[in-house]
Amino acid sequence: MADRISSDNPSVQTIRATLTETATGTRVELPADAADDLSADPETVVRIVLDGHERFARIGQGVMGETRHVSGVYDSPEHARNPRDGVDRLPEWVDEHGVRVNGSVLVDVIEPEFLYGFRAPGETAVYDAREPPKSSLQDIAKGLEER
Repeated sequence: MADRISSDNPSVQTIRATLTETATGTRVELPADAADDLSADPETVVRIVLDGHERFARIGQGVMGETRHVSGVYDSPEHARNPRDGVDRLPEWVDEHGVRVNGSVLVDVIEPEFLYGFRAPGETAVYDAREPPKSSLQDIAKGLEER
């Protein structure tokens, strides 16, 4: 069984991000100084916890590579890679939590480059903390997903 960890635990780093508007909806813009704690490879799918439900996303890079963003949160890794095929859960979460465009989103780093949690300012969350699978297992899983 995975350990449970609260968002206010000292081992959880919290990044204050901003909800921004795009031509197709909204996205979570992460500050440039948070880049070290985020996935460096925009093709890598990470886990994002929204209201206790583990979802999937890719952390994109700005044009110059200095900023990161999450443009959508999906039910499966495949949908995170191919967003047109899936339902983006981010707009629903934004509406339910009253987060406004140009407002803050708290991003909890539970396991860098693997597991993150989103929450609105003033809220707390409890996460199932676990380590990422070994890279060899990730490669096998990715190969199976691509078939």
